[in-house]
Amino acid sequence: MFTNRQGLLDEGDRAQRDSALDILSAGIAAVDPYRSIKDFVSVKGKALTVAGERYDLGRVERVIVLGAGKAAIPMVTSVVDLLGDRAEGHVNALEDRKIGRVEVSRATHPIPGEEGIKGSKRIMALARGATERDLVLCLISGGGSALMPLPEEGLSLKDKMAMTDLLLKCGATIQELNCVRKHISAIKGGKLARAASPAPLVSLILSDVIGDPLDSIASGPTAPDTTSYANARAILHRYGVWDRAPVAVRRELEAERFETPKAGDPIFAKVRNVLIGNNKKSQHAMVAKAKELGYRAFEVEPYVLGNAREAAPALLDQARALAGRARPAAVVAGGETTVVVRGRGRGGRNQEMALVNMGLLREGELFAAAGTDGIDGKSPAAGALADAAVAAKARDLALDARRFLDDNDSTSFFERAGGLLVTGPTGTNVADVELYLVGSPKKAKGGK
Repeated sequence: MFTNRQGLLDEGDRAQRDSALDILSAGIAAVDPYRSIKDFVSVKGKALTVAGERYDLGRVERVIVLGAGKAAIPMVTSVVDLLGDRAEGHVNALEDRKIGRVEVSRATHPIPGEEGIKGSKRIMALARGATERDLVLCLISGGGSALMPLPEEGLSLKDKMAMTDLLLKCGATIQELNCVRKHISAIKGGKLARAASPAPLVSLILSDVIGDPLDSIASGPTAPDTTSYANARAILHRYGVWDRAPVAVRRELEAERFETPKAGDPIFAKVRNVLIGNNKKSQHAMVAKAKELGYRAFEVEPYVLGNAREAAPALLDQARALAGRARPAAVVAGGETTVVVRGRGRGGRNQEMALVNMGLLREGELFAAAGTDGIDGKSPAAGALADAAVAAKARDLALDARRFLDDNDSTSFFERAGGLLVTGPTGTNVADVELYLVGSPKKAKGGK
């Protein structure tokens, strides 16, 4: 799972770091997209069963597979392994691939690109061509908003790129970002479901949004929208970026030409949205692994949200309170913080959390934060861990943590002081997980 595991185990408390990597790995493995599909979908003869509901393949002319997300490739692979040549369609992902009769085309993330638009047009064409005799399987996972772009009439890709970049840098939450995205898109906010109607449609969804609001995951292409143009305008005003938004975007948000479909719309009569994995599933697996390793394990409630620099010390205090006098103890949390980008460095919200908490850790404590997708901001890492060894090396190298934070350059800090968590793209995405350890098992298991 961690490509730099051995290097991490060569420094610090080997047993404690070994445990931390095992616990984090368990959380990511629990939301493996391929396995998650198999947990909810099965085929026996001509019977396709999805989350308890049976579909007679003998009466289905085509099974059309559509969707987008960072987990698209393993999700498509799982569906094709189940359905074989019965599955056909088009999905946008991070790379080009042909899986059975399903075309997977490359798109860009987090800023949408022209490749994504080409794939999205193909997806919409297939959706519009679906009939009541077909079954549409939509595969949705984190990153789908950027990977499946299709600007609404009168808007350009440049407008969408500028709007996405502006909201990412101002610290908007994923829900706020997706609210705006839905109202400048021709495919999001239930509009893909509208295109496929009246064909029966089942969406299999791996959630990267905290709390799992279906209309926000990948900007809800098959879910009734709970937001409006007015909400989108309010978000831009709240962050003080209305005047910096592209003119075409402001014009569209004010004109309210293409409102998204809401609950009760007849287009959703044959639509099922099935959640197959989320952040809680990952957290539960981490707790189970910690207990297996001999830790007293605790789970933080609620989710960790807000500005990373403020959320990190608050989480550390909460973890210490939960652990109490238990030794060794593990405290697991999950969520998705935000970062206001003011500097020019490399990093992400998870590395910023680890860097903030590094200076606050006591003897025997470790703190780690990582993105389950293996990507933390504009960096090669999933996140970082902080412990006494990282702090000591930083002191030896005279690294000023505050200076690195001010420049949003946490990656450069951890590259020099150690502690980066590197996995590469994991093929899944259920937001972020955090881990606090105090103490360690009596014996190290050795490197893996």
